[in-house]
Amino acid sequence: MISQDDYRWLFRKAPIMATSIAEHGTFLDVNDAMLARLGYTRGEMVGQSPEEFATPECAERIRTELRPALRRTGKLENKPVSFVSQSGEVIDCITNAIVEYDKGGEFLRTVAMYSEVSDQARANFKYRTLYRSTPAMLHTVDGNGLIVTVTDHWLSKLGFTRDEVVGKSITDFFSLRDRKYYADGGLQALISEGDFKNLERQMLAKDGTVLDIVMSAVSHRDDSGEVDRMLVASKDVTEWRRAERELRRTLAENARLREELERERDYLREEVHVAMNFGRMIGTSAALRKMLRRIEAVAETPANVLVQGESGVGKELVAHAIHMQSPRANGPLVKVNCASIPKELFESEFFGHIKGAFTGAHRNRVGRFQLADGGTIFLDEVGEIPLELQGKLLRVLQESEFERVGDDITRSVDVRVIAATNRDLEKLIVQGDFREDLFYRLSVFPVDVPPLREREEDIVQLAQHFLEKTCKDFGRDSLTLTRSQTANLRAYSWPGNVRELKNVIERAVILSAGKVLRLDLSMPGLRVDFDTIASATTSSDEIFTETDMRSFQKSNIICALTRANWKVSGKGGAAEMLGVRPTTLADRLRTYKIRKPARQRRGE
Repeated sequence: MISQDDYRWLFRKAPIMATSIAEHGTFLDVNDAMLARLGYTRGEMVGQSPEEFATPECAERIRTELRPALRRTGKLENKPVSFVSQSGEVIDCITNAIVEYDKGGEFLRTVAMYSEVSDQARANFKYRTLYRSTPAMLHTVDGNGLIVTVTDHWLSKLGFTRDEVVGKSITDFFSLRDRKYYADGGLQALISEGDFKNLERQMLAKDGTVLDIVMSAVSHRDDSGEVDRMLVASKDVTEWRRAERELRRTLAENARLREELERERDYLREEVHVAMNFGRMIGTSAALRKMLRRIEAVAETPANVLVQGESGVGKELVAHAIHMQSPRANGPLVKVNCASIPKELFESEFFGHIKGAFTGAHRNRVGRFQLADGGTIFLDEVGEIPLELQGKLLRVLQESEFERVGDDITRSVDVRVIAATNRDLEKLIVQGDFREDLFYRLSVFPVDVPPLREREEDIVQLAQHFLEKTCKDFGRDSLTLTRSQTANLRAYSWPGNVRELKNVIERAVILSAGKVLRLDLSMPGLRVDFDTIASATTSSDEIFTETDMRSFQKSNIICALTRANWKVSGKGGAAEMLGVRPTTLADRLRTYKIRKPARQRRGE
């Protein structure tokens, strides 16, 4: 039986370099061959760790790779190590090691043996070291697709250690999609074809991250022409692909928004086009000609315009005329009815919002100012804009910049502003309801639209225009205005202005039977045109009831009173106009319960 001393003697006299290493990693013993080759004494090496005698690179490998592998597997096979002799010579070796345990399974020692490599082996070792440290994502597989070696950068990208990948199939590190693609002999078919370039595949990192990879390979063939080695270079294009996909999504979203913007522009342009009666301004009165001269003067300039006038005078039509005569005529004309927008939605309506900016904001929305970019925005009823928003509107006018609600991106816009109001803005300024600086920004050039009562010469021409257009729109045969009807139209004060005249004509067309316009049916207070009634009676089968005739008589009396400024008797009074005695007219006033309007009683 070999004693402990015999064992020690055999260990020390062995013709191959060997060491005995303790569990905590220091030398228990070093044989003579090892001491002779390195030039150290036994006392200088025993109790020291192998790293103290290794090159810095090898010392790092011992700590991070070899020692953990030895503890995990109990052995090392053909692992490269490099020692430094006492004279400074670097000695490259291949080591094989095994852990010894006693019968009870307790650690005894690790015995490591070292074979100094040849020049060829040394060159191979240096090549392997250079390969591993190359700052590129490289791996080598054999003819079956098993990983032979990989670079450190490859390991770093995927998060594995060398022991976790060497000897495994390369497909183990592909995404599930690509594993299926190379199943059933697909990998072997690819390798057998040899070199390839720019093959797009996905690899799966240890943490589950999917990497987009572009691979190129060069192959080595054995004597029989079969591929036995393949060097594969990979490039991680994950971020590039992600940026490309994001760019595609952004471009698609921009295209969608541009299309939506163009559709909304077309809609709003058509909306304004229809609302403004196709841009026609009808009349020859002095008041209208004066206003048209001011429109012509300001249209060619970039100045903001404030259109002022009573409700129904046609302020929208004025805005349309300014826009169509301006250099922006080919751009959009976008209308915002400030009186119809809920207070909490003003900012979104003007400037737009992004998805999630507030409850109900389910998608991005383009504001009216952005829709009007390159054209004109018409702010109707501008006096209704909340005071807290007027400052943001002023900023757009001053700096041509705004932000959408919920967004921090500042956008530029090129818009001409035409504002309109039927309110006294200067009075609102005194009351604190309108900003003075905003007023002066908007009213660079004011345009006053005259009421219809100041355009008496235009009333009949407008009425005839509305009559022709309404008959055409409603599919009716042409109807005509009688002389007495036109006289009554001129005599009426038209508090609702052009809009009221248009509505009266449309109602008359609807209510008229046969070929005669029954204007008296659509305009309470208008003097009855008995010639029209007679014409209607003789030209159609229509029969008028007693109620109709009483209604005609009442309307006729009211019309006469209106023209006489509610003077009943005397020269120029309603009784004289009607050809009846004042007492008779007084009786009819009581019968029909006709009373002077309150506003006229107050004016007396």
